[in-house]
Amino acid sequence: MHTTSEGYTHALGNRQVQMIAIGGAIGVGLFLGAGGRLAATGPALVLSYAVAGVAAFFVMRALGELVLYRPVSGSFVEYSNEFIGPWAAFASGWMYWCNWAFTGIAELTAIAMYIHYWAPAFPQWLTALIALSFVLTVNLLSVRLFGELEFWFALLKVVAISIFLVVGLVLVVFAVGQATPANLVSHGGFFPTGFPLVLMSLQSVVFAYASIELVGIASGETARPHEVMPRAVNGVVWRIAIFYVGSVLLLGMVLPWTLYSAAESPFVTFFSGLGVPWAADAMNLVVITAAASSCNSGLYATGRILRSMAMKREAPGFTGTLSSRHVPIGGIMFTATMLLGGVALFYFLPARAFNIATACASLGVVTTWGVLVYCQLRLRRSGHVSTFPMPGTPYTNWFTLAFLALVVLLMPFADDDQRVAFFLIPALVVGIAVGWKLVNRRHSAAALTESASAPASPAGSTAGPADPPAEP
Repeated sequence: MHTTSEGYTHALGNRQVQMIAIGGAIGVGLFLGAGGRLAATGPALVLSYAVAGVAAFFVMRALGELVLYRPVSGSFVEYSNEFIGPWAAFASGWMYWCNWAFTGIAELTAIAMYIHYWAPAFPQWLTALIALSFVLTVNLLSVRLFGELEFWFALLKVVAISIFLVVGLVLVVFAVGQATPANLVSHGGFFPTGFPLVLMSLQSVVFAYASIELVGIASGETARPHEVMPRAVNGVVWRIAIFYVGSVLLLGMVLPWTLYSAAESPFVTFFSGLGVPWAADAMNLVVITAAASSCNSGLYATGRILRSMAMKREAPGFTGTLSSRHVPIGGIMFTATMLLGGVALFYFLPARAFNIATACASLGVVTTWGVLVYCQLRLRRSGHVSTFPMPGTPYTNWFTLAFLALVVLLMPFADDDQRVAFFLIPALVVGIAVGWKLVNRRHSAAALTESASAPASPAGSTAGPADPPAEP
């Protein structure tokens, strides 16, 4: 199997990459988070999903243009280094790690809640620990196993959502039971809790779309990326329209919004009401695999990002360790340690762990998306002519950046869990600034050491150009 200059193998084919893209586009933000937001916002939640979906579309097209310019596993960290500066690469890399660390906590929390549906007496923190052990093992074995598992996980999610869309649409068309389009307006109107709450829901909706950018990180381990990536990126776009906007709109029609709750997946709520004994259990199994899939993807992504940063001495040296199976074992273990701390958070704050984790994770999502959109803008300004251009540049770039800024600015006016995330921003900024200062110091010391150890040029000779430094 061909090994890349980064030490990885081209183990992912078109089939796996397509499903990784789907898996990234369908996560626990939809399967679990939509229930609580429907209960708080009402049918107008579909507007939040539609607007965020437009922003996600432009992010994906920006990513697609960057990937075809230079496919690399470091993804946006490498792009931000090239088009903004080393400090931006450092900041975006660590913010992306924060995103996935908190996302993993949210996914493990969701798995524990889903298992609780079947085994209410089993300790939920122990369920989360078992799930973490499983996805960690998968990631450490091989990227081929990761890709294969993601293929089947994603396929299961697509089948389940497709069944819901078909069954729900049939029930609405034939007005079976409580299913009717009138549910969108007949229980307090389309905005039963007011328009401001629709705006406040944007943070959770952005989290729901998180990880669509994973396909860019997978490009570095993909055979024929210039053929595969455009199809994968475009595939995410129409899945956003159907699986997210379509599903939330249909959820608002098949049942009154007052029947949904944050404690249960809205899809489980729907299938429970059908009276089919096994339907709710089958959907519960699907949402468990969705959460496990997302957590699995998080370990995959952060392992590659951390190794990319470690090679530039911007992350702990051990995170750059590559196993004999060509897996970044150091970065994966580093993230798994953080997720282990999340299990402790769930132990002490079981009722709020999911919402706090998703709110904090959304800060990383906003940073990642913003970096991608801005890097694509700089790429286009450099005169690069793309075979897969982002539509509407530069106007769509500025629209997306303004939307992301709005999401952050609304957080302190939302619920307590979002406020926790917003007030975490100063600590993150200080931590990243201090970290960058330390990294700069290390780079300077390394440069002085290399300069002192370099042989002096013979007297009277003209020194030629220096050899490029060896890869760390």
